[in-house]
Amino acid sequence: MDIQHIQETFEKWRGILRLSDSWDVRLELVDDPAFHKTGDFRVDCDDKKAVLLLNTRNPNQENLEEVIVHELLHLKLYPLDQVTESLITANFPEGTPGYDFAYTQFMHTLEVTVEELTKCFLAQFGENRELSFGRCKGMKSYDELFAGLNPIK
Repeated sequence: MDIQHIQETFEKWRGILRLSDSWDVRLELVDDPAFHKTGDFRVDCDDKKAVLLLNTRNPNQENLEEVIVHELLHLKLYPLDQVTESLITANFPEGTPGYDFAYTQFMHTLEVTVEELTKCFLAQFGENRELSFGRCKGMKSYDELFAGLNPIK
């Protein structure tokens, strides 16, 4: 994907997700070997401004359209994210087992939900509907996950 096409894809998805009228969002392409994420956001909630950082040097995902949709969905869900984090912080002292459990479960569920919504939107409106499997390269195989476990008798 060339830079112009990346920008056009970003603008297309801002429109589809109805973010154009509610947030001022800018796309910033990152060509820095120290930036290890494929996509990320910097957010100013008070001013409703955000910068989507997209790794163009060494992305972990093959489909940059998928990454753009995923990150924009995080912005779309940001108010819910902030309410949930505030509820966790208000009810569990940071560093306690309760806080760690609630926060970890929330973040995991948020990522799974955003990824599922990304797949749905790509299937319906994506130019590139191929899902990225780049993250799988560093994951354990099925057999490695169960190595050393005793079989159930």
